[in-house]
Amino acid sequence: MNVYRCLCLAAFAAVLPCGALRAADMPSAMPAPTAAPAASAAEAAFLARIMRELPERYPTPQRAIAAGYVRFTNEDDTGAISYVNVRAWDTTDPDVPAQVWYDVKGRLIGADYSVRVADAPNGPALFSIDPKRFGRGGAHIHYVTCTGMASSPSSMCTYGKAVGAKRYATVGDIDHPTAEGLVKLGVVKDAAEVKTVFLFPAIYDVSIWVVKNPLGQFAEHNPDVVPSASAGKENM
Repeated sequence: MNVYRCLCLAAFAAVLPCGALRAADMPSAMPAPTAAPAASAAEAAFLARIMRELPERYPTPQRAIAAGYVRFTNEDDTGAISYVNVRAWDTTDPDVPAQVWYDVKGRLIGADYSVRVADAPNGPALFSIDPKRFGRGGAHIHYVTCTGMASSPSSMCTYGKAVGAKRYATVGDIDHPTAEGLVKLGVVKDAAEVKTVFLFPAIYDVSIWVVKNPLGQFAEHNPDVVPSASAGKENM
């Protein structure tokens, strides 16, 4: 999940920085996707490793979930559905990204690596990646709601919801957000409908395609990944 779209959603959803910016919220005339600056030798070695190893480690969303990842977005305008591991905001292991993304067919297509802003006073420094490739995003609270009981396998869930951290702080601890806090805030009616709620902290983040991209692995879009007709819709 590209951090810029992530921040845009939080900006819109919290009035307000991660989820996908809905197509309806985007300008009607979009510029053609551009290529990313070429990878350095050190970046190329890192890319080769994760493009080989991440698809083996997380071949399906179910494998990612078993490894501690949780889905929190809809399919965005690049065709990516994002899953987060909240224990990996400060990424230390190339094999454990902060986020992994899948297409609607369940194919792993990308990952995000990040470091908390509070833990990087001199800016991001991860795996020899050029610091200029990182975006910076502010803290916010993400949550997923489901119709009926959130634990029911037949429930319909809504992803990509967020509120600003400062707003949530008026009702609870932003480091430990709860369904009850969302009820107090008035953004959900019943705590039982909340499937997932977590702090998305202020981070430096870099998004990387792990499937081949003719525009480069650090490019925002991948012309070889075609979003489905459901991209940008709330309920999936």
